[in-house]
Amino acid sequence: MVRVDLYKQAFRMRTYLAMALMMAIPIIITVAFKTTGGPDEHDEEDFFLMAASSGLNVPLAALSMMSDFLLVVVVALFAGTAVAEEATWGTLRYLLVRPVSRSRLLAAKLAVVCLLSVTATLLITITGLVAGVIAFGWHPVVSPFFEEFSQAYALPRLILATFYVAWCMTGILAFAFMLSTITDAALGAVGGAVGLSIVSHILNAIPALEELRNFLPTYYWHAWDGLFVRPQVTDEMVRGVLLQVPYVFVFLAVAWWWFHRRDIVC
Repeated sequence: MVRVDLYKQAFRMRTYLAMALMMAIPIIITVAFKTTGGPDEHDEEDFFLMAASSGLNVPLAALSMMSDFLLVVVVALFAGTAVAEEATWGTLRYLLVRPVSRSRLLAAKLAVVCLLSVTATLLITITGLVAGVIAFGWHPVVSPFFEEFSQAYALPRLILATFYVAWCMTGILAFAFMLSTITDAALGAVGGAVGLSIVSHILNAIPALEELRNFLPTYYWHAWDGLFVRPQVTDEMVRGVLLQVPYVFVFLAVAWWWFHRRDIVC
């Protein structure tokens, strides 16, 4: 079932457009910085402002910028339409007519969603790296703190940062997938997941919430910055990985429970 559903999802126009967007933004960043030379002053601790320093800095800048919204939209699109779209088209009932359990159907769709989401995240890094190296060369990474890291040191950490960003999307992914099993409106499921991310970002920006912010799904999304400081700081990355686990467990448990008791009429 995974192979069949992956084939069906991979060759849809929305998948082409989503993946093209993940590749286009790093290229646009590269062209913009190559053309303008980037900002003259770096007054913020932001990898985006250091994109023109090295080809290895471009994927870091792209990850930093896109993980807050654009990647969220793409992940929510894949997860939010996984089941709801089938119900809208009237094909969900026929999928279950075959000798396939509901659990197996959900597991196959979830596996495809996860694969597409990881692929989208990898495309950001790969495209940014290729475009960046062509435009700015294969130089050591320069951090926002003006520390240099050799290519051999930075490359594996770039890979780790990419997969960390992909993992940080799992809470939003699971929420969108849950909504997709509850509603037949795919757009509502996508919008609900994006809305959760936006609300989390807003609450995260309120200092008065203090320790409560540590439990927001987006709080540790940029913790991978700690890979590019001296000494390396990974404590927040560990917390970020663990924080997504209860979100994923609860949302997917509700999805399974609801879908098994749901009366499929279309």
